Amino acid sequence: MAMATKILLRSVVALLMAGTLSACSPLRVINAVTPGSASDKHLDISYGSDPRNRLDIYRPRDGKGAAPVVVFFYGGSWNMGSRADYAFVGEALAARGIVAVLADYRLYPQVRYPAFVEDSAQAVAWTLKDIQRYGGDPKKVFVMGHSAGAYNAAMVALDGRWLTAQGASPTALRGWIGLAGPYDFLPIENPDVRPVFFYPDSPPQSQPVRHVTAAAPPALLVASHADKTVNAVRNTGGLSTSLRAAGVPVEEVYFDSTSHASLIGAFAWPLRGLAPVLDKVVEFVGSDGGRDVKMAR
Repeated sequence: MAMATKILLRSVVALLMAGTLSACSPLRVINAVTPGSASDKHLDISYGSDPRNRLDIYRPRDGKGAAPVVVFFYGGSWNMGSRADYAFVGEALAARGIVAVLADYRLYPQVRYPAFVEDSAQAVAWTLKDIQRYGGDPKKVFVMGHSAGAYNAAMVALDGRWLTAQGASPTALRGWIGLAGPYDFLPIENPDVRPVFFYPDSPPQSQPVRHVTAAAPPALLVASHADKTVNAVRNTGGLSTSLRAAGVPVEEVYFDSTSHASLIGAFAWPLRGLAPVLDKVVEFVGSDGGRDVKMAR
């Protein structure tokens, strides 16, 4: 690796550890140094009527037969973000034999809760219906998100209203993956998030932890002990406890070496030494949501 690239990546790591993750952030640097040879890309596919209802598909280039699928939703406090910024996530999954679907969704101030959940459910329903045309196995679809995107993934997986409205069901999912997600955050402290959920009248039913049932799909919940953005104990720990109490298979993983932002940055090949986040996700998907191995309960 060239010295200039090494220095640049050190700066990226420093920004990620500080919690910096925005459209003009280190994500562009990460994507610039991410190899793109592992996937065949199908870009700018419409899954709905709004201009934000678009998704990109990263398909394993050397894939043989139908591959498992991960639908990914990025974070950004529900007020910023673009699927193109997370191309490195799609490339990382495709390189490990997984079809990755990266979806945009409507953001504040264009919309408020629950519009972005509705969009997420629509993207997942589209995937269940159409992913076979892109080499994916519709019977092995997982939903994954980071930060606000993990919230979207949780709501789609746990609250059946949203997929039902799209003619689908959470029972069609093989599992879901939450990375540094907020699942129980009322009353809202972040001033940027308050208007998104109608603070101070935020609906209690907007919280994923309130929708845990025995019918929920298996979960992999990953967080950082050093997260200063989302309280890992309350959110990841609390939801894991609720899922176990309901008899739902859940694997709960914490890292000390990542921040809120670098947890997703660790998907990029130059930053994988921070923590084996990608390995954990691939293992979960490869074991069919833990069905092929004994998971912690």
